[in-house]
Amino acid sequence: MKLSNIIEEFIKEMLEESQEVELQRNELASRFNCVPSQINYVISTRFSPERGYSVESRRGGGGYIRITRTAPKDKSYIFHAVNAIGSSISSASTTALIRDMFSCGIITQREAAIILAALSDNSIPVSYPEKGIIRAKMLKNILVNLV
Repeated sequence: MKLSNIIEEFIKEMLEESQEVELQRNELASRFNCVPSQINYVISTRFSPERGYSVESRRGGGGYIRITRTAPKDKSYIFHAVNAIGSSISSASTTALIRDMFSCGIITQREAAIILAALSDNSIPVSYPEKGIIRAKMLKNILVNLV
């Protein structure tokens, strides 16, 4: 298993115990025998708003990284997701968001499969950057109609 995946799983296990965790970047890097930038990479790619997390960090001697799970199992998560999407979204970010919604119990596996099929690159017959713009509009409309 890749180190990034191991670090991600470690943080997710901590988040299962509490909706918020506060980490020390250097301590975590020492624990996993890696450089602090590896921790930054994992946090920025695996704990983003589209995946249902809020990240706050403070650098310096008493610095910390605070990760909060923002995906409650209700309508507020959908509204949060709609606001986080922006004017364009990639296929990878769409997949991450939909998988997270499924794992939180917000949508069923069937709904997730239908949404991902409808928003796949093959289903949007235009070139970039229009593809991401159209995908964002479609995803927002789908999510609003789930409420």
